Amino acid sequence: MAEKEETKLSENSAEDDDVRRDEDESETESEESEEEVEPKLKYERIGNDLLNILTKDAASCIAVHEKFLALGTHWGMIHILDHCGNNIVSKELPAHQTTVNQMSIDENGDFLASCSDDGRVVINGLYTNDNNQVLNFDRPVKAVSMDPHFFKHGSGKHFVTGDDKLVLNEKGFLGRNKTVVLHQGEGAIRNIQWRGSFIAWANDQGVKIYDMSSKRRITFIARDNPKLRPELYRCNLCWKDTTTLLIGWGDSVKVCVIKERLSHDARDLPNRYVEIVSMFTTDFFISGIAPYGSSQLICLSFDIEEGAQGEAGKYAASRPHLRIIEPHMDYYDELSNDALSIRGFQEYRCNDYHLECVVSDNIYFIVSPKDIVAAKPRDEDDHITWLLDNEMFEEAMVTATAHSKDLKKHNFQDIGKAYLAYLLEEQSYSEAAQLCSRILGKSKDLWEEEVYKFAQIRQLKSLAPYVPREEPRLDPAIYEMILNEFLQTDEQGFQRLIKEWPSSLYNIQTIVNAVLDRLGRDNNNAVLLHSLAALYTADKRYDKALAMYLRLKHKDVFELIHKHNLFDSISDKIVRLMDFDADRAVTLLLDNLQRIPIEKVVHQLEDHPKMLHIYLDRLFRRDPHSGQDFHELQVKLYAEYDRTKLLSFLRSSNYYPLQKAMEVCTQRKFIPEMVFLLGRMGNTKQALKLITNELRDVDRAIDFCKEHHDKELWEDLISYSIDKPAFITGLLNNIGTHVDPIILIQKIEQGMEIPGLRDSLVKILQDYNLQISLREGCKKILVADCFGLLDKLVKTQRKGISVEEDQVCQACHEKLIVNDLRYASNIITFFCRHSFHEDCLPVHAMETCSICVAQKRGPGRYSMLRK
Repeated sequence: MAEKEETKLSENSAEDDDVRRDEDESETESEESEEEVEPKLKYERIGNDLLNILTKDAASCIAVHEKFLALGTHWGMIHILDHCGNNIVSKELPAHQTTVNQMSIDENGDFLASCSDDGRVVINGLYTNDNNQVLNFDRPVKAVSMDPHFFKHGSGKHFVTGDDKLVLNEKGFLGRNKTVVLHQGEGAIRNIQWRGSFIAWANDQGVKIYDMSSKRRITFIARDNPKLRPELYRCNLCWKDTTTLLIGWGDSVKVCVIKERLSHDARDLPNRYVEIVSMFTTDFFISGIAPYGSSQLICLSFDIEEGAQGEAGKYAASRPHLRIIEPHMDYYDELSNDALSIRGFQEYRCNDYHLECVVSDNIYFIVSPKDIVAAKPRDEDDHITWLLDNEMFEEAMVTATAHSKDLKKHNFQDIGKAYLAYLLEEQSYSEAAQLCSRILGKSKDLWEEEVYKFAQIRQLKSLAPYVPREEPRLDPAIYEMILNEFLQTDEQGFQRLIKEWPSSLYNIQTIVNAVLDRLGRDNNNAVLLHSLAALYTADKRYDKALAMYLRLKHKDVFELIHKHNLFDSISDKIVRLMDFDADRAVTLLLDNLQRIPIEKVVHQLEDHPKMLHIYLDRLFRRDPHSGQDFHELQVKLYAEYDRTKLLSFLRSSNYYPLQKAMEVCTQRKFIPEMVFLLGRMGNTKQALKLITNELRDVDRAIDFCKEHHDKELWEDLISYSIDKPAFITGLLNNIGTHVDPIILIQKIEQGMEIPGLRDSLVKILQDYNLQISLREGCKKILVADCFGLLDKLVKTQRKGISVEEDQVCQACHEKLIVNDLRYASNIITFFCRHSFHEDCLPVHAMETCSICVAQKRGPGRYSMLRK
C-alpha cells in the first residue's frame, strides 16, 4: 500500500501539500506567544491515485464506508478508492454525464447509489451486477439515499430520490420499480440521509423526518436563517445513531433526538416525536457536521463573509477550520480549532466543502474540489510526538510508561534518549546525568553510547556519580576514561572515585601509570599520593602502599598494617612509624612483640634516643620484666628525657647495675636518686649525709631512717641535727615512736633556742600517752578474748558426743554398742572422735587418746633421730 502523506504545518499557499493546525493571521504577537494547546486530531492528506484523479477532475461529493470510499466528480465519474487513495481495480464507474450531486452506500458496502444534474439515478452493485438500476428523470436530481439494508434479500430494495419532491422507490413484482411520493411542494430537496427506519431530508423550508415503520412524517424543523441562500449554504445532515440527528445549516446547529410518544390519546399524532436537545448559533458557517465521541461534535466551518475581496479585487477565502465543540442546550464550548491548508482554499465557498465520517474507525474525510484530507483522533503516539515537538520530555516519558502497550511508534528509551540529547544541547549536564539511570536502565550498550557522548563534550564528571557499577557493568575502558577525566581536571574527585568505586571496574595498573605520569609533573601532590596509595592497596601491593602512607603520614597506615598483616614490611620502617605517630606506633609494636622483637626495635631506634625512650618506657609500664636487658640503658634515657619517672623506675627495677646507675645520677647530681641508690647499695650513712648536707630536708632524713630501721642512722641523724634547731624540732615531732626522745633531749645544749619546743614536748608526751593507752586497750582486748575463748571451750567440752550404732572400738575393733547388757562396757570418747571400750584402755591412757598421741610422737622421734 502506498504511504499516506503526513500533514504538517505549512505556509499560506494554494499549492501547499501540508495540513496544519494554524492560528489566524490576524492574531497579535502576544496571542502567538501563549502556550500552545495540543490538538485533538491529526491530519493526513490522501494521495496516491487520488492525486491523479483530482489533477484531471474535481471532487463534487463523497460517500464513505469502513471498507472504502466513493468519490463523485464534476465530470460525472465515480471512483472507488481505499482509504489511502488507491484505486480499487475495475471500480471506476462512468455513471453520469455531469456533476455527481450525492451518493449513498448501503450498510454492508455492497451497493452504491448516485444522482446527478443529468437527471439520472444509478444503482451499482460493487460485487455483483444484480439489482443494478438506472433511472432517468426529466429534471436534475440533487439527493439520493439507500435503505441501509438494501443488500438484504427481501428488503424491498428501497431508496429515495430528491428533486422538487421526495420519491420512495421500491423494487416491486417482476422487478418493476414502484415509486411513492413522500413529500413535495416546498422547493428543491438538496440532502437526504437514511438511518434505520428514519429518513431525514432538507429542502428550502427546513428539515423533515419520515418514519418508515409507521409510514408517517413525524416532524418538521424550520430553517433558522431564511436570508442564507440554500444553494450557497446547504443543510448538512448526519445521523449520530439511529435516533439522533445532527443538523448544521448556515450558522446554526441543532441536535435532535427521536423519542417514543408515551401518550396515545391523540390518535392522529405519530407514535414518535422529535426533541431538540441542543440548539445554538455559531460565529461561523457550517460546511459539514459529524459526531465526535459520546457527546461532542465536529464541525467543518467556513469563516469568510460573502463578497470578501483579496488582492486585485479577486474573491479570497480564508482557510476552512475543523472544530470540536461541546454542545449545550443553547450554547456550545469550543474545545479545538484547527485551520486546514486545503489546496486552492482561497477560491472555495462554503458549499465546496464536504465532511463525511466512518464512525467505527473514527476517520473524518474533509473534501474540497481538489483535495481530500483525512482526520483522526490523536493516539498516544501522536500525543507523545506533540509533547516532544514542544520539548515536554518529562511528560512524554510519563505517558510512554503509562501507555507502553498502546504505543507503536514511540518507546520509553527513544524518548529518553531524545530528552538526553536535548539536555546536552541545552548544556543541562547535571540534569541529563541524573536521568541516565532512569532512561538507560540496565542496557550496557546504551550506557556506553551515552558515556561517549558525555566524553565528547568533556562532561564525564557530571555523569560519574550515576554510572552503574554492577548491573550493567560497563567495559573497563569506560571507567578508566572517567577516572582520567577527573585525574586531569579534578584531583579531589579522582581520589573520591578511587575510594568509592570497586577496583574490579577498571585496570588498576593503567590508572597507576596515569597517576605516576601526573606525579612526574607534580611530585609532591598529596592528593595524588593518597590516590596512588589507595590504588596500590587495591592491587595488593601493600609494601608500596605502606611506603606511600608513611611518606604522607596518613592515619590509614596502622589500619593497613593490621588489616593486611604487614609486620614484616614495617620491621625496617620503625623509625618512620614512630616519627609519624609515636603513640600508635608503640602500641602496635608492643601488641606484636612476637613478630617484632624488642631487640630489633631497640636496634633501629638507637640513633633516635627520644623515640627509644618512649618505646622502652611503655614497655616497662606494660611489663617490668620484658625489657630487663635494656634497663641499664633506660636509666640514661629517663635521666635525659623524663627524670620525673627515674626514681620510680629505680625503685621498681632490679635489672640495672647499681654502680652504673649511680654514675649517671652523680654526673647529673640527681640527689634523691643518689640517696636511693646508696641506700640500696648499703651505704646508708653516705645516703643520709647527702640528705642532710645537700637536701637539708629533715623530713626526708627521718623517713630514710625509718625506712632502714638502723639505730646507728638515728644516732648519726641526731648528731648531725644537735646544733640545728630546725632539725631538732623535726626530730622531736617525728621520732617519738622510733627512738627514745630522752636520748635526743639529753644531748641538747643548755640555752639553745629551739622553735616550737613546747609544742614538740607536748606532742612527745601525747604520743607517749597514746602508746600507753594503746597498750592498755590492747591488753583489755586480749584478756577479753582469752576469757571468751575459754568460755567457748568449756561449753564445747560439756556438750554430748553422739556414738553411732555401727561405730567400733579403736582398740579391739568390736562394736561399741551391744544389745546384751551382760557384755556391755563403758565407752570413752575423746574430742578427736576416737572411741574405745573402757576395758580396752590402760589406766594411764584414760586422759588422752593413744592414737592421736602416737601420731604426734612419730615426727618428734624422727626429729630427734635426725638431730
